[in-house]
Amino acid sequence: MQIQINTDRNIEGHEALAAYVRGVVERTLSRISNHITRVEVHLSDENSDKKGGDNHMRCLMEARLQGRQPVAVTHQATTLDQAVNGAADKLIRLIESTLGRLHDHKGRRTERPPEEPNLTDPS
Repeated sequence: MQIQINTDRNIEGHEALAAYVRGVVERTLSRISNHITRVEVHLSDENSDKKGGDNHMRCLMEARLQGRQPVAVTHQATTLDQAVNGAADKLIRLIESTLGRLHDHKGRRTERPPEEPNLTDPS
């Protein structure tokens, strides 16, 4: 699973931040990582020009699943840590739900089972 991290011009994309984000993504998605080819993380400060305010840090995560369309989530919070963790939690739930629905769909019968013949009816 490849992890690509992007930041806007208001967030310093230093190595410590990248290592932290990679760790969160790897830990959160570890049990389903064999279904994921790449995760893109976009970090931004939504109101950097205003300084202050709640929920101004935004994390968008997009996961590319093998043989499927990409899925994406976003989470806004007061700090980058909270935004990254919130987005990772949303992403794992979305992917597990998507994979679960696909598994359920494949496992279900689409046709009705044939009716059993009534061997006791003499007609």
